[in-house]
Amino acid sequence: MKIYYDASVDALYIEFRALEPGTVEAREISEDIVANYGPDGKLAGIEVLDASAVLGDALKKVNIEISPVVMDNS
Repeated sequence: MKIYYDASVDALYIEFRALEPGTVEAREISEDIVANYGPDGKLAGIEVLDASAVLGDALKKVNIEISPVVMDNS
């Protein structure tokens, strides 16, 4: 996962997985939030426009927590 913030356009992007150009299906969640899906229908990323207004003080501090993945092979 990658997190990008572009201060020049005040946009935040959380990329869960990279997609080939032209394969993204964008779905507007709200006026300022867009979810991107891959051709398989799985979520690939979330874009937050006007991020400083949408996220407020939360944009100033990012906490990352990583938990172990539990796989069910049944």
